[in-house]
Amino acid sequence: MKGKYKQAYPYADDAMNLPVEDVDTATPFYETIMGFTVVSRSEKSPKTVVLARDDIQMAIVENGKDPTQEGCFFEVEDVEAAFAELRANGFNRADPEFSTETYEGGYTYKVFFVLAPDGLCYCIGQLENS
Repeated sequence: MKGKYKQAYPYADDAMNLPVEDVDTATPFYETIMGFTVVSRSEKSPKTVVLARDDIQMAIVENGKDPTQEGCFFEVEDVEAAFAELRANGFNRADPEFSTETYEGGYTYKVFFVLAPDGLCYCIGQLENS
């Protein structure tokens, strides 16, 4: 079962401008492990790869910013299915370490975190019944 991705919310600036040191090195993780597809690629400076899956798009960019300070919150329909899909795709973590997080507006999500090899951090969560 796949975990459908519904929304992408960047931690800081823009989900279409997520910093990585090298897009060519980073891209296979998003395709293989996270299930994204490359929509477009630009070799012009800054070098950019636009990725998509389900209802969202994001872009990794060689923009000189620190990837350890950026990432996205991905809202999914089923957080357990999302983790199971990552594991089936080769994500090397047995325990999702699910937690409950409350965000602006009082919305509560069941979440887990993914640290990509490029340094970007992703929170993947499902809205809990209120």
